[in-house]
Amino acid sequence: MALHFVSHGEGVPVLALHGWTPDHRLMTGCLEPIFEQLPGYRRLYPDLPGMGQSPAGDIDSSDGIMAALREFVAEQIGDEPFLLIGESYGGYLARGLVAERPGQILGVAMICPTGVLWHKDRRLPEHVVLRTEPGVLETVGADEDYTELAVVQSAETLAAYRSDVAPGLAVADEEALERIQKNWALTTAPESGPPYQRPALILCGRQDAVTGYEDQYDLLPHYPRATYAVVDVAGHNLQIEQPALLEAFVREWLQRAATE
Repeated sequence: MALHFVSHGEGVPVLALHGWTPDHRLMTGCLEPIFEQLPGYRRLYPDLPGMGQSPAGDIDSSDGIMAALREFVAEQIGDEPFLLIGESYGGYLARGLVAERPGQILGVAMICPTGVLWHKDRRLPEHVVLRTEPGVLETVGADEDYTELAVVQSAETLAAYRSDVAPGLAVADEEALERIQKNWALTTAPESGPPYQRPALILCGRQDAVTGYEDQYDLLPHYPRATYAVVDVAGHNLQIEQPALLEAFVREWLQRAATE
């Protein structure tokens, strides 16, 4: 299956995987401001099947999505070493790719990654709002679900939500996603192989009420080179609520990977 994607730059491939339901714009919105300042990287942003402009076809499982990603890597990257970034469900898929090809992946970064797959089994904080900019909520439309996840309610985060997150939510194939979610677990568990010995980043939001921050701590034995950080004043949209910290952590991870 051919996945729709956009690419920017030249150099070491960087594969960036968005989360469940949005599309590639979630990743370009937060990562391009970082990579535009860093020459030497070719960024690849695919839409996962059933999301964005990538059709789901007859895919009915995460295994099917992983198969489509394998084809994408074969076509766009081949045997070349590459860096991997995943957000939320994209972090779950990234863990699966690391298990399959640890020798090819130079480093993995996970932003608010799924640690425990099923929501009912996760250790989650309650959703809270810590910062509200006067007048912002009055501009939120009745059909926008911005407030459901926002920990920082500001004109800046609302604009980023509208440009990076909402467009993907609007075009997702909900019927296909419901079908796929019935077989959400990968057949081969992501951490079923030996520990991954290259630089990793696990970045979580302290107020993330979707994937949380506690379950990801249990991943650390499998990633002995991981920086694990829990960022205050950040929910599941950490990338738009704490962009400066995201940039600092991603830059430091890239530096570690470059020295390997």
